[in-house]
Amino acid sequence: MPGWHAAPGNPYGQPQYIAPPKPGIVPLRPLLFGEILDGAFQTIRRNPASMLGSALLGQCMVLLLSATLVAGSIGLFVAMDDLDSRRMDDEAFSSLAGPILSLFAGALGVTLLASFLLAILGGVMAVPVSRSALNRKTGFKQMWALVRHRLLALTGLAALLLLIQVLPFGLLALLAVAIITAMGPAGILIVLPLGLGAAALTLWLYIKLLVAPPALAIEELGVLESMRRSWSLTTASWWRTFGIVLVAWLIVGVIGQVVQFPLGIASGGISAVVSPHASPEQDITTFLVLTIVSMVVAALIAAVGFAFQTAISALLYVDMRMRRDGLDVELLRMLETGSDPDGVPGRGHSARPGNWPGNSANGYPTA
Repeated sequence: MPGWHAAPGNPYGQPQYIAPPKPGIVPLRPLLFGEILDGAFQTIRRNPASMLGSALLGQCMVLLLSATLVAGSIGLFVAMDDLDSRRMDDEAFSSLAGPILSLFAGALGVTLLASFLLAILGGVMAVPVSRSALNRKTGFKQMWALVRHRLLALTGLAALLLLIQVLPFGLLALLAVAIITAMGPAGILIVLPLGLGAAALTLWLYIKLLVAPPALAIEELGVLESMRRSWSLTTASWWRTFGIVLVAWLIVGVIGQVVQFPLGIASGGISAVVSPHASPEQDITTFLVLTIVSMVVAALIAAVGFAFQTAISALLYVDMRMRRDGLDVELLRMLETGSDPDGVPGRGHSARPGNWPGNSANGYPTA
């Protein structure tokens, strides 16, 4: 058990600190910033099937939806190309308004559905992160077996989280229409600050509810109870959580740009070399092929990035419970006794405050 002990052979009995063990991806104590980032990479490396496999599964679903959207947009591109050779009158423009709005609505629908699916996976993939804290590897099949009874609740939570994120902008859109209708273009001066406020509110709520999916999957809480749990855990640590999440976003974004930038340049070069004087039909075919290749590469990058960000969120949840509930003590006991090797560390009520004898304010047993 970590703590202060007398140094061997020390006649004065001065204490010597013994660091907590690190059986898995992180030491069993409240975590530092670098340990959370390193633990996220270690989780993916030790559990590639469950982490990358699940992330790829979600990204493939999004890719299929996006490919359907791209295929539906080909007719719009053909119609716009035909209009280039004709006069763009009001009637011709009106004929394109419907397809353009449909394309925009489809893109918005794909984005929302992707957020919904990835929120569910965020709870599922918290299981291998929790098990990795005790160096317990988790396969793809085992992960889904451990969380399958929580899928319905995760679905409800994902729908509610999506509604909470969309609601501020939906209300803003209605309010913007009313303001601009009443005031004209001058209403934009009022709508713009409201838009910034809606974005700030959405970000604040996102961080406050960030660890709701891991709490629901690991502690087996209900939908509303998991949201209250996340709200409680992030109290007094909003800025720290936001900073770590922001760094994770930047890491994923920079890596994605580094990989996709050469691909974009290569795509332009391929198009110019293969068909420098192509017909409109050939241009559309080349565009479709390059778009599909780009989407596949983007999906692979997004899968790795999502696995990393999910691991970050789950480790933040573990860290918050160590700081507030003394989860590190429970993990140390499981490490020493080897109990429940096929279960999920932190699941159930045994790791909540006051449920073990002799617990102290600093998170370690008094006896």
